[in-house]
Amino acid sequence: MPSNSLINDAGEPVRPGTLYVVATPIGHRDDITLRALKILDQVDLIAAEDTRKTRRFLELHGISGSFISYHEHNENERAPQILTKLQNGASIALVSNAGTPTMSDPGYRLIKSAVRNEVTIVPVPGVSAAATALSVAGLPTDTFTFAGFMPKKKGKRLNQLGELAQEPRTLIFYESPKRILALIIEILDTMGDRYGVLAREMTKLHEEFIRGRLSEILETMEPRSAIKGECTLLVTGCSESLTVDWETVKNEIRDQLKASKEPVSKLVKKISQKYGLSKNKVYQEALRIRGQKTVD
Repeated sequence: MPSNSLINDAGEPVRPGTLYVVATPIGHRDDITLRALKILDQVDLIAAEDTRKTRRFLELHGISGSFISYHEHNENERAPQILTKLQNGASIALVSNAGTPTMSDPGYRLIKSAVRNEVTIVPVPGVSAAATALSVAGLPTDTFTFAGFMPKKKGKRLNQLGELAQEPRTLIFYESPKRILALIIEILDTMGDRYGVLAREMTKLHEEFIRGRLSEILETMEPRSAIKGECTLLVTGCSESLTVDWETVKNEIRDQLKASKEPVSKLVKKISQKYGLSKNKVYQEALRIRGQKTVD
């Protein structure tokens, strides 16, 4: 597209019948673009995940506006209503509570409907928690897999983690502070003790990045009385460096079963962490070997 096209003209006013997808800060209130502020100040309507929160934020920047709620619980109802307003010539900005809309936030249904009905959609880019965490993680950034929030149902969640276990690219997860420890444990059991980075409260006063093996991150977080702030977890993908000789592992399992009186579960934990393997896989092999010993 030519650099002098209207869509790239910073001085262009918002256009009727246009949906603007606007990124907002994930923490620090100044992490918003000048263009985003201009758009939010000029549109006819702002579709916000939390209208009160967005109104307070915009007031800090001297912006008032008309709002309509748009969140995961009313998407099916609101999307057609907003689409009708767009088709009638209204200019509308879509924002989420933090970051880029539709990135694990509401907006997919509205965007899909707008595309299907040939409504003009304009991205107004800015902050994304995934990109923010990845930029400072020290993990490969040339290619990565964004997993977002895992399914709430345990069966679906474990199946999805199992599918991701062989993914060679850096893995990015979102999780609430209440469930982050459980997620780390499940990834440990499914993928082994990989290197990871837990990003918490990014761009806020208590911003924190915890780096190390997943077991080390767990040891750092478990003693805390409470964990606050949305969490972004990055995990090393499956690669040759994580591959070990399975015969070596089986021999160690046999040796440990013979020499140690510790419960199998403790032996499995040690071996899985040592080799960065799935605890479930090591446990099943230990049970198989122990069963063979019993038969013999």
